[in-house]
Amino acid sequence: MVRSSVRWYAFRQSLVNQSEMTDLVTDAPISPFPAIGLGPLRPPPTGLPDPAIAPPTIAEAGDPFTAVRVIDLLARLERGVPIRLADVVDRLNAVYLDWLFTVPVVADVALQLQSNWMADYRNSSGIVVDDGPRGLTVTLEESTRMDPWIVRQAQREATCCTERLAEFSRRDRPTSGG
Repeated sequence: MVRSSVRWYAFRQSLVNQSEMTDLVTDAPISPFPAIGLGPLRPPPTGLPDPAIAPPTIAEAGDPFTAVRVIDLLARLERGVPIRLADVVDRLNAVYLDWLFTVPVVADVALQLQSNWMADYRNSSGIVVDDGPRGLTVTLEESTRMDPWIVRQAQREATCCTERLAEFSRRDRPTSGG
């Protein structure tokens, strides 16, 4: 393939001297091949919509993308007081407008965190999920060990997200062939 391209270029150059190649309209000299690369881009035209449009996503239990968002909010909550999961859901839906969170999904993430806490520290006081008179609540222990622990939980979920994206990109490549 490369050999035939080289031959074609040599043949073409023998027929037309590069200095004689000009644009038929402007009579400006032109290159026989277009430049490689895009070069600088123009500013976007006025009114051009943002191309980063994402479809709405329904949060699902067991999904690391959901868990990262929920853990991020839980890490920022006041410690030592019960907080309604319905309020957590409302805040998540307000922050992530293209997502839809539900109480059962957020409860699933909180229960998984509670389970992880119990496995790491052998007690149930770190994260307490309880069903009170106003619905499900979550209480995070007010201690110095909570912040580093919850950061590790979020990092683990973020790693799962990265791995899923990498797997998706490997599967989504067009195949060559014929």
